[in-house]
Amino acid sequence: MERTTPPGTAAGDGVAVGAGGPLSIGAVLRALREEFPDVTASKIRFLETEGLVEPRRSPSGHRWFSAEDVERLVHVLRMQRDAYLPLKVIKEHLDASFPAEEPFLRPGASGPPGSRIGRAELLVAAEATEGELADAESSGLIAPYPDGTYGAAAPVVLRLLADFAGYGIQPHRLRAAKDSAEHEATLIENAVASLSGRNGAGGGGHEEREAAARLAALSVRLHAAFLQAALCVRPDERPDGGDSRGE
Repeated sequence: MERTTPPGTAAGDGVAVGAGGPLSIGAVLRALREEFPDVTASKIRFLETEGLVEPRRSPSGHRWFSAEDVERLVHVLRMQRDAYLPLKVIKEHLDASFPAEEPFLRPGASGPPGSRIGRAELLVAAEATEGELADAESSGLIAPYPDGTYGAAAPVVLRLLADFAGYGIQPHRLRAAKDSAEHEATLIENAVASLSGRNGAGGGGHEEREAAARLAALSVRLHAAFLQAALCVRPDERPDGGDSRGE
């Protein structure tokens, strides 16, 4: 008989997952549909074929999902819904730039060796040239750690910069995006530190990482909403009566 989803364990806002063992695909659907009412078994199977989730299989071929699998599905569905990202980019983000234990490691900070890659590995992973990496570094968009290695997000950033360049937008024009992200990261870190202090918890625990991940997701959604609003409003219709070209 299909096991129902036990209460008490959350995979993000509003999505409860089982804590007592693997979940069937039906139980996963029930866990997800509170936030994603349109999700189907076919959608989950498609995400599996695309490599976004890898449930275990029983000898008879039945899929069994862990709590981590469900959390991964939640992130995939949110990034599709809120940021309109293609699956290829989502997969890169989940596989490379979303280390759950260290969501906001910056150059110069200490971190687990597995979350860093060397220069040659970076170029291969991003399918980039030395010149493209040099442009990104000179524009201040990618920076190595003191030991010469790079963070797990670097391949994704480098690929995205190449995509922007395909539309004629060079790296130096995107510095404001990085500055904005760093400002938001500081806001998130301060908010998490404040929450930790109020709760009497030490830094670096599971609750702090979860809060940081949720705040980061909210930040992405807010940025997407502002960008969508800006692209949909003509200059002469802007609320401030101005336009995007300046005086």
